[in-house]
Amino acid sequence: MKTQTESNGIVTLTNEGEDLIKNSPLYNEGLRPTTSAEHTWTSYNFASLWIGMSICLPTYAMAAGLISLGMNWWQAIITIILGNCIVLIPILLNSHAGTKFGIPYPVFARLWFGSKGAHIPAVARGLIGAGWFGINCWFGGAAIDTLLMSMTGWASVPGHLWISFFGFWLLNVYVAYRGPEAIRKMEAWAAPILIIMSLALLVWALTKAGGWGPMLSAPSKFTSTGDFLKVFFPALTGAIAFWATMALNIPDFCRYAKSQKAQIVGQASSLPTTMGGFSFVGVAVASATVVIYGEALWDPAAVLAKFSPFAIFLGTIGIILATLTTNVAANIVAPARAVENLAPRRLTYEAGAIIAGVVSLLMQPWYILENFGNYIFLWLGTYGALLGPIDGIAIADYWLVRKRRIHLTELYKTNGIYSYKTGFNTRAIWAMLIGIAIPFISKLIPGLEIIWDNAWTIGLLISLALYTWMMKGDATIMSAKDYEQVTQRPNASRAS
Repeated sequence: MKTQTESNGIVTLTNEGEDLIKNSPLYNEGLRPTTSAEHTWTSYNFASLWIGMSICLPTYAMAAGLISLGMNWWQAIITIILGNCIVLIPILLNSHAGTKFGIPYPVFARLWFGSKGAHIPAVARGLIGAGWFGINCWFGGAAIDTLLMSMTGWASVPGHLWISFFGFWLLNVYVAYRGPEAIRKMEAWAAPILIIMSLALLVWALTKAGGWGPMLSAPSKFTSTGDFLKVFFPALTGAIAFWATMALNIPDFCRYAKSQKAQIVGQASSLPTTMGGFSFVGVAVASATVVIYGEALWDPAAVLAKFSPFAIFLGTIGIILATLTTNVAANIVAPARAVENLAPRRLTYEAGAIIAGVVSLLMQPWYILENFGNYIFLWLGTYGALLGPIDGIAIADYWLVRKRRIHLTELYKTNGIYSYKTGFNTRAIWAMLIGIAIPFISKLIPGLEIIWDNAWTIGLLISLALYTWMMKGDATIMSAKDYEQVTQRPNASRAS
């Protein structure tokens, strides 16, 4: 029976396929495959998504952190751009599955971890997303607090920082609660506004500092190549890990793409350029404050606090907008979907968004942001080591093991071929554990620290190779003939 149809590289369920999965305990409206009518996101939507997510206070802080660790401006920018070009590869590879089959990340994970095992990568990604949600709320709340203190008697209010934080946290939870379509609409109009405001800040710094020379003259603190590389490799891993979360759950957004071309062009043209460009704004503005005020102000809110009241008002709106566009898109969709996937018949995306918001508080973002060492090495480096192997398994399964052939209705069965008898694909679990363990063990062995410093990349490659090898001849792999038996092709399709 033909349960799915493929047209122009997009696979959707037939009426028979929809009927087969609607009564499944693994089905709900938020987790089902998208219909052809729902594939509406254009290249501009994906570009605006990444622009909105990349122009944020954590990007500014990461660039500042690299400077504080001893890099000069161009070393920091190149490290960030290189890291984003590297992470763009798994982002685009995993985007293909979301675009072609219209499935969200937790359902995609059932393919390689099993119907029950999918909770492992989904919850892992969700917890990190919740952590990022809290970090962005803390950044935004602290920035708003700084700006309020510069305009009013806010500093005399007891607990004013915590009030700013929790108020901003509530705003983020509310917007996230509205869902992915509301996020798309917000990103579409917010992206150009954020670009204009970033350029305005850069022009101000350039004018006040008296040109590029005084702004970017600070030298690197490293006296040898060896000293530089000791910071470069863990910093590169941090730059990669910055979006390693989205490399996993990007199907949550690409399931709405009009075509593969739309998501590829939109993402490839916007991610490295925006991250590099806004990082440069952060470095340039912070360097300019040394010339203008005699000290490096790495917090954009501290810079804005020195402006006129009207400029402070506009800057506050900009910071709220920048943080919202990042937080609700990058950091709440994945944990909300992970919660929803735990009990699809009882939990909704909206309930997941609220639960994820509460979990973000339990992860204490104020501790992570106590210093740049915590932020770049402890937070970014550690979770990069955890997610790299999962990225490797996802890529290996879809591209090398299954060769982009999926039986959609089987993903919604508790006893289907992707349940792997017990609901867990133990080969995926072993590949993940080994990919995580080797970098962590290497961290403790003198002379092997380089493996830990590149934990995301090495973990990804180890798990990718192991999983591909262990899955050879697996019964769940569809042949081209099997795929044709369940897939209807009403029109001549482009190569997918």
